[in-house]
Amino acid sequence: MLNHQISRKDLASRIEHTLLGADATEKDIERLCREARREMFHAVCVNGSRVQSAHHFLEGSSVKVVAVAGFPLGASDPDVKRFETETAVDNGASEIDVVISIGKLKDGDAAGVLRELRDVVEAADERPVKVIVETSLLTREEKLLACAIILDSGAHFVKTSTGFGSGGADLEDVKLLRAAVGPRFGIKASGGIRTCETAVAMIEAGADRIGTSRGVDIMREYSREAPAE
Repeated sequence: MLNHQISRKDLASRIEHTLLGADATEKDIERLCREARREMFHAVCVNGSRVQSAHHFLEGSSVKVVAVAGFPLGASDPDVKRFETETAVDNGASEIDVVISIGKLKDGDAAGVLRELRDVVEAADERPVKVIVETSLLTREEKLLACAIILDSGAHFVKTSTGFGSGGADLEDVKLLRAAVGPRFGIKASGGIRTCETAVAMIEAGADRIGTSRGVDIMREYSREAPAE
Protein backbone atom coordinates (compact mmCIF):
# COMPACT_ATOMS: atom_id res chain seq x y z
CA MET A 1 0.00 0.00 0.00
CA LEU A 2 1.34 3.39 -0.96
CA ASN A 3 1.74 6.02 1.72
CA HIS A 4 0.30 9.02 -0.13
CA GLN A 5 1.27 12.45 1.10
CA ILE A 6 0.03 14.10 -2.08
CA SER A 7 -3.45 14.50 -3.52
CA ARG A 8 -4.45 13.00 -6.84
CA LYS A 9 -4.92 16.47 -8.31
CA ASP A 10 -1.49 17.61 -7.15
CA LEU A 11 0.20 14.51 -8.53
CA ALA A 12 -1.49 14.89 -11.92
CA SER A 13 -0.53 18.57 -12.06
CA ARG A 14 3.16 17.63 -11.79
CA ILE A 15 3.18 15.08 -14.60
CA GLU A 16 4.50 15.84 -18.06
CA HIS A 17 3.00 13.09 -20.23
CA THR A 18 5.80 12.13 -22.59
CA LEU A 19 6.12 10.58 -26.04
CA LEU A 20 9.51 11.00 -27.67
CA GLY A 21 9.91 7.78 -29.63
CA ALA A 22 11.07 8.05 -33.23
CA ASP A 23 8.10 5.93 -34.34
CA ALA A 24 5.42 8.09 -32.70
CA THR A 25 2.62 8.74 -35.21
CA GLU A 26 0.07 11.54 -35.45
CA LYS A 27 -2.52 9.21 -33.91
CA ASP A 28 -0.16 8.50 -31.03
CA ILE A 29 0.23 12.24 -30.39
CA GLU A 30 -3.54 12.70 -30.50
CA ARG A 31 -3.98 9.90 -27.96
CA LEU A 32 -1.25 11.40 -25.74
CA CYS A 33 -3.02 14.76 -25.74
CA ARG A 34 -6.43 13.21 -25.14
CA GLU A 35 -5.07 11.36 -22.11
CA ALA A 36 -3.37 14.49 -20.79
CA ARG A 37 -6.60 16.47 -21.06
CA ARG A 38 -8.58 13.74 -19.32
CA GLU A 39 -6.10 13.31 -16.46
CA MET A 40 -5.40 17.07 -16.20
CA PHE A 41 -1.65 16.63 -16.48
CA HIS A 42 0.59 19.68 -16.48
CA ALA A 43 1.84 19.09 -20.01
CA VAL A 44 2.72 16.78 -22.83
CA CYS A 45 6.36 16.50 -23.89
CA VAL A 46 7.02 15.86 -27.57
CA ASN A 47 9.65 16.17 -30.28
CA GLY A 48 9.85 19.42 -32.22
CA SER A 49 8.17 17.98 -35.31
CA ARG A 50 5.06 17.21 -33.23
CA VAL A 51 4.67 20.53 -31.41
CA GLN A 52 2.17 21.96 -33.87
CA SER A 53 0.01 18.85 -33.73
CA ALA A 54 0.06 18.72 -29.94
CA HIS A 55 -0.80 22.41 -29.74
CA HIS A 56 -3.78 21.76 -32.02
CA PHE A 57 -5.01 18.72 -30.08
CA LEU A 58 -4.75 20.61 -26.77
CA GLU A 59 -6.53 23.75 -27.95
CA GLY A 60 -8.94 25.03 -25.32
CA SER A 61 -7.32 23.07 -22.48
CA SER A 62 -4.89 24.11 -19.76
CA VAL A 63 -2.40 21.38 -20.70
CA LYS A 64 0.88 22.83 -21.97
CA VAL A 65 3.15 21.67 -24.77
CA VAL A 66 6.78 20.98 -23.88
CA ALA A 67 9.26 20.67 -26.77
CA VAL A 68 12.70 19.10 -26.56
CA ALA A 69 15.81 20.66 -28.09
CA GLY A 70 19.23 19.13 -28.70
CA PHE A 71 17.59 15.81 -27.96
CA PRO A 72 18.72 13.24 -26.91
CA LEU A 73 22.51 13.68 -27.03
CA GLY A 74 22.96 17.40 -26.39
CA ALA A 75 25.75 17.37 -28.98
CA SER A 76 24.24 19.55 -31.71
CA ASP A 77 25.65 22.98 -32.48
CA PRO A 78 24.46 25.75 -30.13
CA ASP A 79 22.89 27.59 -33.07
CA VAL A 80 20.84 24.47 -33.86
CA LYS A 81 19.51 24.32 -30.31
CA ARG A 82 18.59 27.99 -30.50
CA PHE A 83 16.81 27.50 -33.83
CA GLU A 84 14.95 24.45 -32.50
CA THR A 85 13.80 26.54 -29.56
CA GLU A 86 12.66 29.44 -31.72
CA THR A 87 10.78 27.10 -34.05
CA ALA A 88 9.11 25.26 -31.17
CA VAL A 89 7.95 28.56 -29.68
CA ASP A 90 6.58 29.68 -33.06
CA ASN A 91 4.69 26.38 -33.31
CA GLY A 92 3.05 26.69 -29.90
CA ALA A 93 5.44 25.29 -27.30
CA SER A 94 4.95 26.64 -23.80
CA GLU A 95 8.14 25.17 -22.31
CA ILE A 96 11.50 23.91 -23.60
CA ASP A 97 13.52 20.92 -22.37
CA VAL A 98 17.06 21.27 -23.73
CA VAL A 99 19.87 18.74 -23.34
CA ILE A 100 23.05 20.27 -21.96
CA SER A 101 26.25 19.86 -23.95
CA ILE A 102 27.48 16.88 -21.96
CA GLY A 103 30.84 16.63 -23.68
CA LYS A 104 31.60 20.32 -23.18
CA LEU A 105 30.58 20.02 -19.55
CA LYS A 106 33.04 17.14 -19.13
CA ASP A 107 35.70 19.26 -20.86
CA GLY A 108 35.21 21.79 -18.09
CA ASP A 109 34.07 24.38 -20.65
CA ALA A 110 31.70 26.13 -18.26
CA ALA A 111 31.75 29.37 -20.25
CA GLY A 112 30.76 27.61 -23.49
CA VAL A 113 27.95 25.67 -21.83
CA LEU A 114 26.70 28.85 -20.15
CA ARG A 115 26.65 30.78 -23.44
CA GLU A 116 24.68 28.02 -25.11
CA LEU A 117 22.08 27.84 -22.34
CA ARG A 118 21.69 31.61 -22.22
CA ASP A 119 21.00 31.57 -25.97
CA VAL A 120 18.27 28.97 -25.49
CA VAL A 121 16.74 30.90 -22.60
CA GLU A 122 16.70 34.05 -24.72
CA ALA A 123 15.12 32.17 -27.65
CA ALA A 124 12.46 30.75 -25.33
CA ASP A 125 11.28 34.33 -24.75
CA GLU A 126 10.44 34.04 -21.03
CA ARG A 127 9.00 30.53 -21.35
CA PRO A 128 10.28 28.01 -18.79
CA VAL A 129 13.46 26.22 -19.83
CA LYS A 130 14.44 22.90 -18.29
CA VAL A 131 18.02 21.73 -18.75
CA ILE A 132 18.53 17.98 -19.06
CA VAL A 133 21.89 16.96 -17.56
CA GLU A 134 21.78 13.15 -18.07
CA THR A 135 22.90 12.38 -14.52
CA SER A 136 23.90 8.78 -15.29
CA LEU A 137 26.80 10.09 -17.41
CA LEU A 138 28.12 12.61 -14.87
CA THR A 139 30.30 12.45 -11.79
CA ARG A 140 29.12 14.13 -8.61
CA GLU A 141 31.40 17.08 -9.31
CA GLU A 142 30.04 17.40 -12.86
CA LYS A 143 26.47 17.37 -11.58
CA LEU A 144 27.30 20.18 -9.19
CA LEU A 145 29.06 22.15 -11.94
CA ALA A 146 26.04 21.68 -14.21
CA CYS A 147 23.73 23.01 -11.49
CA ALA A 148 25.91 26.08 -10.96
CA ILE A 149 25.90 26.83 -14.70
CA ILE A 150 22.15 26.29 -14.99
CA LEU A 151 21.45 28.61 -12.06
CA ASP A 152 23.53 31.29 -13.80
CA SER A 153 21.92 30.76 -17.21
CA GLY A 154 18.43 32.05 -16.47
CA ALA A 155 16.88 28.61 -16.96
CA HIS A 156 14.14 27.51 -14.61
CA PHE A 157 14.63 23.77 -14.01
CA VAL A 158 17.30 21.12 -13.93
CA LYS A 159 16.09 17.79 -15.33
CA THR A 160 17.68 14.44 -14.54
CA SER A 161 17.57 12.46 -17.76
CA THR A 162 16.43 12.07 -21.34
CA GLY A 163 15.18 8.54 -20.77
CA PHE A 164 17.40 7.52 -23.70
CA GLY A 165 20.67 7.32 -21.76
CA SER A 166 22.29 4.60 -19.69
CA GLY A 167 20.16 5.40 -16.65
CA GLY A 168 17.12 7.35 -15.56
CA ALA A 169 15.98 9.31 -12.55
CA ASP A 170 17.60 8.33 -9.26
CA LEU A 171 16.43 9.37 -5.82
CA GLU A 172 19.92 10.22 -4.61
CA ASP A 173 20.50 12.36 -7.69
CA VAL A 174 17.26 14.24 -7.10
CA LYS A 175 18.33 14.91 -3.51
CA LEU A 176 21.75 16.07 -4.69
CA LEU A 177 20.25 18.38 -7.31
CA ARG A 178 17.84 19.84 -4.75
CA ALA A 179 20.69 20.54 -2.34
CA ALA A 180 22.68 22.15 -5.16
CA VAL A 181 19.98 24.44 -6.57
CA GLY A 182 18.19 25.34 -3.35
CA PRO A 183 14.55 25.09 -2.33
CA ARG A 184 12.93 27.33 -4.96
CA PHE A 185 14.53 26.25 -8.22
CA GLY A 186 12.69 23.69 -10.34
CA ILE A 187 13.65 20.03 -10.61
CA LYS A 188 12.16 17.61 -13.12
CA ALA A 189 12.71 13.91 -12.52
CA SER A 190 12.53 11.92 -15.73
CA GLY A 191 13.64 8.56 -17.04
CA GLY A 192 12.34 5.18 -15.90
CA ILE A 193 9.52 6.49 -13.70
CA ARG A 194 6.86 3.83 -14.24
CA THR A 195 4.97 3.50 -10.95
CA CYS A 196 3.05 5.76 -8.63
CA GLU A 197 5.31 4.77 -5.76
CA THR A 198 8.39 5.92 -7.69
CA ALA A 199 6.74 9.16 -8.78
CA VAL A 200 5.72 10.04 -5.21
CA ALA A 201 9.19 9.14 -3.93
CA MET A 202 10.76 11.49 -6.48
CA ILE A 203 8.47 14.31 -5.35
CA GLU A 204 9.30 13.64 -1.72
CA ALA A 205 13.00 13.74 -2.62
CA GLY A 206 12.59 17.20 -4.11
CA ALA A 207 11.21 16.91 -7.65
CA ASP A 208 8.62 19.47 -8.76
CA ARG A 209 7.75 17.76 -12.04
CA ILE A 210 7.67 14.17 -13.24
CA GLY A 211 8.43 13.30 -16.85
CA THR A 212 7.02 9.91 -17.78
CA SER A 213 5.40 7.97 -20.59
CA ARG A 214 3.43 6.03 -17.99
CA GLY A 215 1.35 8.87 -16.59
CA VAL A 216 -1.98 7.13 -17.13
CA ASP A 217 -0.76 3.97 -15.39
CA ILE A 218 0.57 6.04 -12.49
CA MET A 219 -2.79 7.73 -12.00
CA ARG A 220 -4.64 4.39 -12.20
CA GLU A 221 -2.32 3.00 -9.55
CA TYR A 222 -2.93 6.04 -7.38
CA SER A 223 -6.70 5.63 -7.68
CA ARG A 224 -6.51 1.95 -6.73
CA GLU A 225 -4.35 2.40 -3.67
CA ALA A 226 -5.03 5.86 -2.27
CA PRO A 227 -7.67 6.39 0.39
CA ALA A 228 -10.75 8.32 -0.67
CA GLU A 229 -10.16 12.07 -0.64
